Amino acid sequence: MPISTSCGKRNPYICLMNFQRKRLLLINPANTYRKGYLLRRESKQAPMGLGIVASLTPPDWSVKILDENFKEFRYREADLVGITAVTASVNRAYEIAAIFREKGIPVVLGGIHGSSLPDEALRYVDSVVIGEAEGSWGRVLDDFNNGTLQKTYISGLSDLKNAAAPRHDLFHPGYLFASIQTSRGCPMDCEFCSVPAFNGHQYRLRDPQSVVDEIASVPHSMLYFVDDNIIGYNKTAEDHAAAIFEGMIRRNLKKEWFAQASLNIVEKPELLKLARRSGCRMLLIGIEAENADALRDSNKKVNLRLGVDNYKKAFRMIHREGINVLGAFIFGMDSDTPEALRKRTKYILSSSVDVTQASVMTPLPGTRLFEKFKKEGRLLCQDFPKDWQHFHFSDVVFNPVRMTPKELAESTNEAYNRICDMNTLRMKFIRTLWNTRSLRSAVWAWNSNLNYRSVGLERPTEWNYKNLDSVGK
Repeated sequence: MPISTSCGKRNPYICLMNFQRKRLLLINPANTYRKGYLLRRESKQAPMGLGIVASLTPPDWSVKILDENFKEFRYREADLVGITAVTASVNRAYEIAAIFREKGIPVVLGGIHGSSLPDEALRYVDSVVIGEAEGSWGRVLDDFNNGTLQKTYISGLSDLKNAAAPRHDLFHPGYLFASIQTSRGCPMDCEFCSVPAFNGHQYRLRDPQSVVDEIASVPHSMLYFVDDNIIGYNKTAEDHAAAIFEGMIRRNLKKEWFAQASLNIVEKPELLKLARRSGCRMLLIGIEAENADALRDSNKKVNLRLGVDNYKKAFRMIHREGINVLGAFIFGMDSDTPEALRKRTKYILSSSVDVTQASVMTPLPGTRLFEKFKKEGRLLCQDFPKDWQHFHFSDVVFNPVRMTPKELAESTNEAYNRICDMNTLRMKFIRTLWNTRSLRSAVWAWNSNLNYRSVGLERPTEWNYKNLDSVGK
């Protein structure tokens, strides 16, 4: 086999070794049906799972990541292909997989959708990694080398104490935020959430020093902690978060960040202060609804315990530290009616929530909600895997209890139009500036609201306005 002349003056032996390295191509597909989150650079998130797979791959492999968050897929030569997918992007993943399989290149699918529905996935790929990759990826590569690739690979939940950091160097340089993970798992039991099924109910924690070292290593000045709750629900998790915040402060890293947290963070004022001092600008909090009936629908225990009447006080405590509240709300719970959704919209507009994430209730595979709706015959989608493209939290994909699907779609789009109105966003900016006393936090809130505006005001789909016309209760 000749040595490439592009080696120039480099050592020919090194060039030959590089030329003979096996090629692993990792692909992050995008939902081609709805692209709201991809319209602004600020809302794009790096495919951290692929970065972890890359870090688990030995040096005798050449690894590249193709990321449709920035550029549409084009075929490249590879010896092995790995694709990750959430439910909304899995149909695109299957399309890409078909291109490689036609050329005899094996394709491995990982991620939460394939883990939930491996039998479906195996109709379109050669192998499925079910669950977390740390316990399986080495076996996948060994079996590939031996020509004995298995249909499925399953391993238990991994120990994160010595977890490898993702290969940030392989992510597209266009990402404004570095994605950092400090823990996995969630003990809560929200019926619409697929996290416990995929990552378990118990918190598993990375070594705080390792996390701080990773944060220091990335060039980004802004971070997104991808944990489902950055401070957890017990003393061990709180101490873990405090150690990370203190490490960032001690090393003067000067990073700004946002993360998901439960409303229980307001019960930890000293931890909230540490978060602010370490660079926290915004916390995404699952508020879901402003009334107890709707919270009971989703089994939102923490919010019920703290009480909806205490939301205002909680937001004030967060604002006092100069931190924004990114409130996540759900439209389409079983107790919801068109009038209830108008009240929810009114609450969002009048509350001191700085940024609004309004989502249509979506029964993702792997959740108790999906199994419930499937058993009750309430799923509207029948043409799978194509219809998975509708499971992106903006289309109505199920039959509500107290209204028609079309009424839910219309109520949601009416809410989007009001919440995303530019005059509303300007007023929110002024309110945030007043509440946080921080221009920087107000700018963060402004940009985040523009991100959600791209999603909320994306052209309403025919699915919502034609397909639902004939669907009754």
